[in-house]
Amino acid sequence: PPDPPPRSAEPGSQSSLFEPLAGAEVPFDALLDVYAEQQRRHAAAEHPGRMRLLTASESAGMLVAAEMHRTGLPWRADVHRAVLDELLGERYAGGGEPRRLAELADKVSEAFGRRVRPDLPADVVKAFAGAGIKVKSTRRWELAEIDHPAVEPLIEYKKLYRIWTANGWTWLQDWVRDGRFRPEYQPGGTVSGRWTTNGGGALQIPRVIRRAVVADEGWRLVVADADQMEPRVLAAISRDPGLMEVAGHDGDLYAALSHRAFSGDRAQAKVALLGAIYGQTSGDGLKNLAALRRRFPLAVAYVDDAARAGEEGRYVRTWLGRTSPRAVGADDEGEAGIPQEPGEVPAAEGPSAGSRSRAYGRFTRNFVVQGSAADWALLMLAALRGATAGMRAQLVFFQHDEVIVHCPAEEAEEVAAAISAAGELAGRITFGETPVRFPFTTATVERYSDAK
Repeated sequence: PPDPPPRSAEPGSQSSLFEPLAGAEVPFDALLDVYAEQQRRHAAAEHPGRMRLLTASESAGMLVAAEMHRTGLPWRADVHRAVLDELLGERYAGGGEPRRLAELADKVSEAFGRRVRPDLPADVVKAFAGAGIKVKSTRRWELAEIDHPAVEPLIEYKKLYRIWTANGWTWLQDWVRDGRFRPEYQPGGTVSGRWTTNGGGALQIPRVIRRAVVADEGWRLVVADADQMEPRVLAAISRDPGLMEVAGHDGDLYAALSHRAFSGDRAQAKVALLGAIYGQTSGDGLKNLAALRRRFPLAVAYVDDAARAGEEGRYVRTWLGRTSPRAVGADDEGEAGIPQEPGEVPAAEGPSAGSRSRAYGRFTRNFVVQGSAADWALLMLAALRGATAGMRAQLVFFQHDEVIVHCPAEEAEEVAAAISAAGELAGRITFGETPVRFPFTTATVERYSDAK
């Protein structure tokens, strides 16, 4: 059927529960009081200069987010519809599942010999149990290990179902206006400082849907990914001489690391370094960590210390001073998950205290790296905004370690150079003078899906 008429409400226009009243005025003296309190807190921080830099970078991030929302990401609704038609088939009246999903659901039911709702995990688990197969969930990795004729159509159904519900025709109708997708970015939306969005799923655009992100005629998309950002950040914050030397080059960090400690095995080097950051400290991860510790003792000690602090209920901070939240279940007056004033956090108690402490230790181990990477990313965006101020180029998208600039074709080369320069400048401002490089892999394309 034809698309229904566009809805009148603009994306993100729904008022929030705590939205200030229109026309409400804040007395100037009150603003001065807030500013004075902010300065007091800066001065009381362990590293006042870093905390001032964090505050300034958060302000810059808010400005970039507002400008990207206003500008919007170029989006071809006709291409999006064509992709949906190709993947999902025709839509049926009444809002039911499109043809391709209905066909896959029938195949799943046929394989089980009874009617099964593949969109209901409990029904799928029950159906497998009836076939003598015990599964704990319907996650893809678990299903892939099962030998049953329902697995293949079920996995395909789950993939297409997510596209239909997350980026289908309803999403297109709600979020794309005048050839632009304008998500409402939330800088610092997570406790580590990473960004989120208020609806729209901008940070989880499926690869196949990226075909709809098309530059305007005569323009290009400069898509840049920071290369191995978190390992490079660990090198900078730990000041480990060996890891800083490895991270001091633009090439493949994991390949260079493998020649130092893993006999040229890049895959093993990558697993080891990411295991140290994310807390894989058992089995092969423990063996890899031991090899990493021998070669890069300061780097491993840095994340080990952060993990120990978390297990003991203490705070950790990013390089610029963002503070980790309290562990869930802290038995004081502070809200779980909300950073409180500096101080000791009571250790968890009870039969599961050990597992909770270890889990929080894994969180704090990663927090110091991921959060410091978010510190760097804010300053990179601020530097890039300044570098492109005199161009027609527009920042239109950002997520974690990726940025997209929409620009006239003749500006693309200059924009790519500006992105590289912004990454290096942000590294120096955030972490001081170190040998660590922060390179980008950059692609200039007409369509986002062609970037990688």
